[in-house]
Amino acid sequence: MTIIHFSDTHLGFNDLEIVNDAGVNQREADFYDAFTQVIDAIVEIKPDYVIHTGDLFHRPHPSNRAISFCLSQLKRLSVAHIETVIIAGNHSTPRTRSASPILAALRTLDHIHPVFEEAYEKVIFETINFHCIPHINDEEANFAAIEHCETSVEADKRNIMLLHCSVGAQFMMEEYGERVYPKEKEPLFEQMDYVALGHWHSFGSVGKHPNVYYAGSTERTSSGDARNEKGYALITLGETLDVAFHPITLRPSHRIRVDAQTSEDIFDELRSLGSSLEIEGALLSITLENLSATQSIDIANHDIEGCFPTALNVQIQRKFRHSVSSAATESVNAASLQEYFGAFLEEQSTTAEEYTRLGSKVATLFARYDEVTRDA
Repeated sequence: MTIIHFSDTHLGFNDLEIVNDAGVNQREADFYDAFTQVIDAIVEIKPDYVIHTGDLFHRPHPSNRAISFCLSQLKRLSVAHIETVIIAGNHSTPRTRSASPILAALRTLDHIHPVFEEAYEKVIFETINFHCIPHINDEEANFAAIEHCETSVEADKRNIMLLHCSVGAQFMMEEYGERVYPKEKEPLFEQMDYVALGHWHSFGSVGKHPNVYYAGSTERTSSGDARNEKGYALITLGETLDVAFHPITLRPSHRIRVDAQTSEDIFDELRSLGSSLEIEGALLSITLENLSATQSIDIANHDIEGCFPTALNVQIQRKFRHSVSSAATESVNAASLQEYFGAFLEEQSTTAEEYTRLGSKVATLFARYDEVTRDA
């Protein structure tokens, strides 16, 4: 028996003010492309079942485009008669009972089984049961759902458990409404052939449980996820459990940290990385470490971006070295901000020429600021 497990597709996610040729936010389109790749694989492999463990959509009330796209792709599974079980995650669960759950729309498709009612539900087939606990806002109701599951396991059938939560503190996402599976209920996992988890965005098994896996997300929602491959898990249930991760193709994403002594060294390293990494259409997160105030003034963002002209987006973060400045002990109220900063700059500059050159840059920046504030 084969099962494809994927999760956290976050359809409708968008980021950056960049649109593609069709006028769609480029990052939103990336998430649609990732989803399509998984559906393509499912249609080709033709597994016995498909499971999706939550956060199908990025928001409880997704756009018409996200809904239309999702229905068109899931219809491909419906037409292929591939039984698909989908539970709600915290991102696609309304925070109040009065709001209509978006996953209800999936009931219009044959062979698609959405579970979203904030309660335990068993999806039953001839030789296998899927024990589904979607995201549940109420903590007591969530605990009751787990207890209901404990009494619903059938020993003469395969049993698969679907959850959208953190199992253990190391898998916390620190999101609103995040659920943590009760540790005292973990023995329930031993009664399952496989426990399919959603919420954590990296693929992998969980602790001491050999049958408990996160499928991970199908796209990256932050630069912190740059190094993780994305895809789906192919589960084979025979005499033993086999779990194989299958990556999909995403646009390149790199986290770059530069810790250099001089501005020249920083740009030399950036240009070297630009020629050695896959940069075309990439998402770059660049952190400049241990900067001095004078270095930071001397390094413009557009010059950093110029080292990676074919990247889709370059995010830049600056981290400053700690220093004790006598200028910092002066009262800011005793002088204008420009004068205060000038005193700091004079102390930090290593030569008179450097102070003069950087002071001119600072004066220009403050002049532009004054012009903008006057116009406002």
